[in-house]
Amino acid sequence: MDLHRLYPLLKILADGRFHSGETLGRELGISRTAVWKRLRMIERVGLEVQAVSGKGYRLRQPLELLQRDHVLSALDPASRTLLARLKILPQLDSTNRYLMDRAEHGIACFAEFQSAGRGRRGRKWHSPFAANLYLSVSWHFDTPAAALSGLSLAAGVWIADALQAAGVEGTQLKWPNDVLHGGSKLAGILTELKGEAEGPCLAVVGIGLNLEMPLQEAGGIDQPWTDLRTVTGSRPPRNQIAGLLLRHVLQGLAEYQRTGLAATRQRWHRLDYTAGKPVRLLLPSGTMSGTAQGIDEQGALLLRSGENVHAIHSGQVSLRRNS
Repeated sequence: MDLHRLYPLLKILADGRFHSGETLGRELGISRTAVWKRLRMIERVGLEVQAVSGKGYRLRQPLELLQRDHVLSALDPASRTLLARLKILPQLDSTNRYLMDRAEHGIACFAEFQSAGRGRRGRKWHSPFAANLYLSVSWHFDTPAAALSGLSLAAGVWIADALQAAGVEGTQLKWPNDVLHGGSKLAGILTELKGEAEGPCLAVVGIGLNLEMPLQEAGGIDQPWTDLRTVTGSRPPRNQIAGLLLRHVLQGLAEYQRTGLAATRQRWHRLDYTAGKPVRLLLPSGTMSGTAQGIDEQGALLLRSGENVHAIHSGQVSLRRNS
């Protein structure tokens, strides 16, 4: 599906009003037959097009497409100086992969649609067109990769800060990379690193935040989930939240470069969903049960089992509530 070719048509239809086939063809410089074919293609990305004789065509539900100026307007002067370039693209396989391939510093990339969005451990991240937010930011660190073991945990705090700035309270964090609300997943984080084991490296922090997940797209999600529309009861202001999210990620990356996880560890503990609760860890060699006791200075999960406290490191386990 080439959304780049469909994007000019989607920008016209995003207002949710009727547009005649003749008007669409004139504005796009194509025939009415070509307009009709593109409208059919739009339906293949999960958008419903309504056709009414004498009125024309419209999307059943208006879209708030991301706009560069609107996103940048949410940045303060300090975070603007941290941003080298902002890319907003109609379609990518993965925003993380796009930035990993370019290996530049301070680049932020939003995509309206991801054809191969990924979560942790290779899981699919559902990425319907213009419904949620899919953001990645690249950052060069002078430290080796081992010093960045807590980066995903810090990113969870940055997301919570951005949501609080947008008026959303009650965000929770679950080790190692989930953002929850009411115990259901609201956002996920995928951090990828590239570089020498003992030298400088590139980090790409990828974030998927559910704003208004279409129910037909959510059938394949294998865990409880929620979105901001459900949380707040109204349509989220997509560009505003995108800008707030970008601002807090940029500021957070600069802070992490100076202090590591130390600056966010206590804030993470305050938002810890499983603190003091019985949990079950799924390990490659089996399972381990105990009581979650927060994280250590490197971001490892502290699990009390009997008289012992075990440090479980990011990337080795998945965490599930014990039922």
